[in-house]
Order: sequence, then C-alpha cells, then structure tokens
Amino acid sequence: MLMFLPLAATMAFGMSSVGVIYLYILGFDFMRFMVHSNLEIVPLRPFELFPFLRLLLITPSYHSLHHDSGVCNFCLFMPLYDYLGGTLNTTPFKTHERIRKEGREELVADSVFLPHAVDFVSALHMGMIGRTFASYPRRSTRWFTLPFLPLVMLGSIIGWFWIKPYVVLHYTLHGITQQTWGIPTYGFQYLIPSLHKYLNKFIEEAILEADRIGVKVITLGALNKNEAMNGGGLLFVEKHKNLKVRVCHGNTLTTAALLHELADDVKEVFLTGSTSKIGKAIALYLCRKHVKVLMLTASEERYQAVVKEASNDCKKYLVRATKYEAGQNTKTWIIGKWAGYHAQQRAPTGTHFHQFTLPPIIHYRRDCTYHDSVGIRLPDKFVQGVNSCEHTMPRYVVHACHAGGLIHALEGWQHHEVGPVDVDKLDVVWEAAMKHGFTLA
Repeated sequence: MLMFLPLAATMAFGMSSVGVIYLYILGFDFMRFMVHSNLEIVPLRPFELFPFLRLLLITPSYHSLHHDSGVCNFCLFMPLYDYLGGTLNTTPFKTHERIRKEGREELVADSVFLPHAVDFVSALHMGMIGRTFASYPRRSTRWFTLPFLPLVMLGSIIGWFWIKPYVVLHYTLHGITQQTWGIPTYGFQYLIPSLHKYLNKFIEEAILEADRIGVKVITLGALNKNEAMNGGGLLFVEKHKNLKVRVCHGNTLTTAALLHELADDVKEVFLTGSTSKIGKAIALYLCRKHVKVLMLTASEERYQAVVKEASNDCKKYLVRATKYEAGQNTKTWIIGKWAGYHAQQRAPTGTHFHQFTLPPIIHYRRDCTYHDSVGIRLPDKFVQGVNSCEHTMPRYVVHACHAGGLIHALEGWQHHEVGPVDVDKLDVVWEAAMKHGFTLA
C-alpha cells in the first residue's frame, strides 16, 4: 500500500496517465530487482560529483546490509528515509566505492588486445545483440541488426565524450589470461587526421590503465597502431618511458604469417603498400630469399629508403613499379593498399591475392584466389573460454596481430614491439608461434 501512495496522489490531483502508471511500475520493478542483484551497476562518478545522491539513490551494497543485519537500511528506494528514521548505516557507501574501484582488478589479464569497431554493425557483433549473434563470424549485414543501428550511432556520439575501454572477450591459454578490450571508436574516424590527437588520447589512457592494474602485454589492434597516427605505438613508449606493460603492435607475426602463406616456389611477387611497416619488412625478407619484388610506390625517395636497408647482393631483387600494369605477368599479388575493381583487373588469371590491408579488398575476380586478413588459429586443445568470433574470423581464429601479443606474453619477452617491423625477428616470432601450437587459419 505504501508504494501505491505516489500513484494515488497523482490520481487525486488529476495529473495521472496510463504512461505514468506503467513507468512507475516498471521503475519500481527495476529498482527492486537491481538492489537484489548483488551486481554494482551504479557508477561511482555521480556520487563523487553530487554527494547528496547517496540519500536519493539506493545501491545493492546498501540493501545487502539490511539482509545481513536486519536492523538498518530498511528503505528499498531512498536512503533519505532511513536517515530521517535513524536507521541509516553508511558502511555500504564505502563498500560500493571499493567494489567499483577494485572490480576490474579482481582478475588482472596477463595480455590485452585493444581493437576498435570497423563500422556500426561490427560494434553490434561485440556481444551487444546477443551471444548467438557474436558466436558466428560476421559475413554480411543481417536484417535484424538494422533497428539497432540508430542506437549505435547515438551511442557513438555520446561515447566520443566518455570513451572507456570495456571487456569484450576473456579466455585463457597455456596459463595466460587474455582479454579483449574494445574501444567504442570506428574505422572511418581514423581516416580523419584532425581526430588523430583525440584517438591517441583514448589509446594512451587504455595503455596507462593496463599498466596501472598490472597487465603484462597490451597489443594494439587494427588502426590503433596507425603509422601516421602514432608510429605503430612508438609515440606512447617514447612518451612514457617507465611503462611496466609491454606495448605490442603484433605486426611481426602478421608479416611472418603472410610470408608463410606464399607458395614455397614463388620467384616473383607484386607488392602494393610496399613502403609501409609490413610492406617494407616483406620486401626485405623476400629479397634475402632471392625473390623478385615489384614494389608499387609513387615515391622514389621512399623506395630508395627501403633499398638502402637491403644488403648489396639483394638490392637487385627490389624493383620499383609505378603502375598496376607492372604486375600483369605476376601471379602472386600482396595487397597492402586498397585495390579496387580496375586495379584487380590488371592481375593475370589464376593470381593469388594475399593482403594485409584494412579493410580487406572486395573479391571481384572469380578466376583468382583471395586470401583475406591473415588469421591465426589458436590451439583449441589448450584454450578455454572462447565464446565469440573476432569479427569475420571463425571461432578459435584471431587476427595475426592479436596472436602476436599472445606470443609476446607466452614467451615473457620484455621488449616493446613498436615502430618498424624487425626483419631479423620474423623467423623467431614464427617459430615461437609454432612451438605454442598456433597454426595458419
């Protein structure tokens, strides 16, 4: 009867409506279930800004003390009434504060992978619609995701002003605890140079948070390691020289895995994106194997910078190309820069397209073979807790840069893997991956 008094008052004054009645009942049920859930979902920040809210909003910690003692904190909604009645116990206020501050530290991951959403639909694939949807690889935009897109767009605007990494996936492998922390940013934002400063700030905060709670390795996924934006993570390492957490871009394993996708008897490749971190490492590694590399680049200066790093007996295998027509007789194409319909038409029939570009190129040619983003299969006999798929990858398959961070943690390496890819470490990282049971997907 006591809970009916507010509704009775609105009815008596002629201010009630069907909407008010439903809203009140739903609000009452939400509060009742929330305080009995033993899950602290109420953020700490509002109470820090407005301490008086402690007397206006109840939390599960507050009500749990009533069940433990039975002599205080009787109110189901507003602690103000307990204060007025002399039955208020403030101990739960400190309990709530401790839980909110230490909740993430109860289980500290050894390794963290830090990706971002590709587009609005990929954000829904991060467990926001349901576990079933996230447990299958993303192949296309499903019709039932469309009604959620306006909410995601609105959330992206709000999230821009309050971006915090959140746990998307948690699993263990060979005794290593691995987490994926999602950042609510989207691929198109990384293409706007004026936003790079803000994106770097969000990534930096995630790195410092990982360092604070004791994470050993944090791996930057997708465009979070954009060379033009932060030099493949080098910016953060140089700015914070006392980091205990190792920052890793994972490109070493990505490069090694792509090289092992190539046929053993390959003699010539056509390489786009040839002066990027991964492209340069591929070119230098292949020329050591006496494989001719046609390097597509518009910059003579950047081409010469790559050639300068090759030994004298290998330089002749690095050939500059300025047009896609240069690859018309080469059946192995390595795509490091987006190639559209007309570019792909220059490849001969039977070409194998290998790629490390983001996003992956569209499959325009039916007479060619496409190898999408480099994937690494986890050793499923030793992994526990993988309950979702990483974007377009099948279950138990992750992007190579993700696996690269895992290898870093499993091996206990103490160096930062940032900046240019070290060609001398390609075989070392690949052998370590094979040792721990990782395979090409």
